[in-house]
Amino acid sequence: MDTNSSKFSIHHVVLFPFMSKGHIIPILNLARLLLRRGMAVTMFTTTGNRPFISESLADTSVCIIDIPFPQNAPEIPPGVESTDLLPSMSLFFSFCKATKQMQPMVEEKLQGLVQVQPVSFMVSDGFLWWTLESATKFGLPRLVFSGMNQFISCVSRAVFEDRLLDGAESDDELITVTRFPWIKVTRNDFNTVMPNPNGPTMEVFIDQVKSMSNSLGFIVNSFYELEKVYIDNWNSEKIPKVWCVGPLCLAEPELEPQKKPFWIQWLDQKLAQGCSVLYVAFGSQAEVSSEQLQQIAMGLQESKANFLWVLRKKESESILDEGFEEKVKGRGIVVKQWVDQRQILKYQCIEGFLSHCGWNSALESICYGVPILAWPMIAEQALNARMVVEEIKVGLRVDSTCNGMKPGFVKWDGLMKMVKELMEGEMGKQVRKRVKEVAELAKMAMADGDGSSWQTLDTLINELCNKKQDVRL
Repeated sequence: MDTNSSKFSIHHVVLFPFMSKGHIIPILNLARLLLRRGMAVTMFTTTGNRPFISESLADTSVCIIDIPFPQNAPEIPPGVESTDLLPSMSLFFSFCKATKQMQPMVEEKLQGLVQVQPVSFMVSDGFLWWTLESATKFGLPRLVFSGMNQFISCVSRAVFEDRLLDGAESDDELITVTRFPWIKVTRNDFNTVMPNPNGPTMEVFIDQVKSMSNSLGFIVNSFYELEKVYIDNWNSEKIPKVWCVGPLCLAEPELEPQKKPFWIQWLDQKLAQGCSVLYVAFGSQAEVSSEQLQQIAMGLQESKANFLWVLRKKESESILDEGFEEKVKGRGIVVKQWVDQRQILKYQCIEGFLSHCGWNSALESICYGVPILAWPMIAEQALNARMVVEEIKVGLRVDSTCNGMKPGFVKWDGLMKMVKELMEGEMGKQVRKRVKEVAELAKMAMADGDGSSWQTLDTLINELCNKKQDVRL
């Protein structure tokens, strides 16, 4: 425990992540940062998500309270308590809506909790909009945990407030963002972000936006040196303040597995051989068609690059029955299960990451100095890709026939070309050099005591806890 461990020892924080590994893991790391300051931490989750959280925090004093996930929720299959397990991401907002049924029991547990140990503030995911109402009932300041970077928040606000998409003649026409004139976007960049304005999901989306706007502020998994223009721009407006306390992945202890899985053994071999390897993964939620998987397989095969490709089991069935693994034996492997991505990215032989550009993955890749080949697929990934490629210049993107980052069909030869460019070409060398520079900035931001993110979290805690004490007085 560091020298600041007793500084906030009288304070107690409630954390409530959304039910998705991509949202849970950063909050687990935030819990560790709070514990290192001597704070008490209680985490709410569902019964089905508790085992993963308990195992991840087994070496800590975090108290975990689990709430049963609503049974018989409309459209949600029984037993599904995480968006990672949804049969289709079209059910995402239905899943969000179902979480509100947990509110009475959450408030019952909160009432018992505050009687035992007063709570200084709550941090809950932006998708759990109703937790603002719960926090308010108990006089708790509520901070929104945001899974997005500040580039997206600022650009999206500018685009929608200035109605820039209204004048677009086509979905892939490039439009200048007037508040940030060096940025160009397309309607395609937002088509996977906004729900259908006439659909039933719009009500949930509006509730989430209102709740975030009425909260005390945002905790963002990013760091000041990465996007200072956008952080300063947002905070100058005096709307709910942004507090960048990341990259949170650097707060997670790196533990060597007791028994090395086969893919780590394979990476050891490639490292010993002096080979460079491309890591390929598209997250746990993107739905990739069998036709697209076939094109990816052919592109990787023809690129002649060494690669490690992580696939969900149901996806692997569409390529493995055609002898793909045998064709690439010796230079490529397919992993059909969940992996610790950081264990892979930290290998010196990993020199590229073909990624969907989910923010957690992008940030982890940056932290380990691995350049990204961006292939956005869902949600805000198209805007993440723009940031990675055009704003901070730590990656390239797969060939596209349109200006936008629309998640369209990519043919094998276009993918092969960009894999070769990233791993062997001049543009690949440039982004590899740049990402290593940014990786150093990330480490400095998280440095104990004097890092920008460390200091931001200290300031946030001081402001919130002093405000809470003033209210009690």
